[in-house]
Amino acid sequence: MTKIHATALVDPAAELDSSVTVGPYTVIGPHVKIGAGTTVGPHCVIEGHTTIGQDNRIFQFTSLGAIPQDKKYAGEPCELIIGDRNTIREFCTFNIGSPGDVGVTRVGNDNWLMAYVHLAHDCQVGNQTIFANNSQLAGHVHVGDWAILGGFTVVHQFVRIGAHSMTAMCTLLFADLPPFVMCQGQPAAARSMNFEGLRRRGFSAERISAVKAMHKALYRDDLTLQVACERIAELSESSPECAPDVQMMLSFLEQSSPQRGIVR
Repeated sequence: MTKIHATALVDPAAELDSSVTVGPYTVIGPHVKIGAGTTVGPHCVIEGHTTIGQDNRIFQFTSLGAIPQDKKYAGEPCELIIGDRNTIREFCTFNIGSPGDVGVTRVGNDNWLMAYVHLAHDCQVGNQTIFANNSQLAGHVHVGDWAILGGFTVVHQFVRIGAHSMTAMCTLLFADLPPFVMCQGQPAAARSMNFEGLRRRGFSAERISAVKAMHKALYRDDLTLQVACERIAELSESSPECAPDVQMMLSFLEQSSPQRGIVR
């Protein structure tokens, strides 16, 4: 049987797998679905159209699925979808999506989300990310796989954060952060590439060398963004193993709006 503490309030219409554990004084609404092996700590509130996958660990005082902090929201049935094997620490707040976007706030798999993390409406978080304490995302932010946000990172709405990138503590992001880039500052400035993180993830010396070449084209050679992209594209010909990394970078840069730009 589902292990629900006697003081928890779980709506009869909620769908909880028989292996779910719910702690004392937690409140779970009627449109919530929670998958096998997930544990929900005490004093949590899970509401709205929220779907949570398997083997997640949700710590005490977390709020999931509340309506967006958007004055235009008028009660539309938007969603929060959380994948599998995520760790969600104390006092996190994840809101549902809004009708002004896809209507879904989404968190992927195997993410490590520390205390006081806020995900506003329509954020899209990939897999294997780490958000340190007090990382704050405004609405419509997209975060790629393996990204790491340092403590007290604040991200402006509609900003995109590329895969394998990293922010230092107390970073303010007003522009898109390309893949692999490490940044720091208020506002953020590029400092290096996340070479140590790539090594830990098994990137070969050839792939890391290509990332170094991309960093040089973007940040060291005083090139326009268009010329830098042309130079980056050439790396696929000289190093076929690096073609997926190059394509990911080029795709990210092509989607950056001229008004917002990238972290430079």
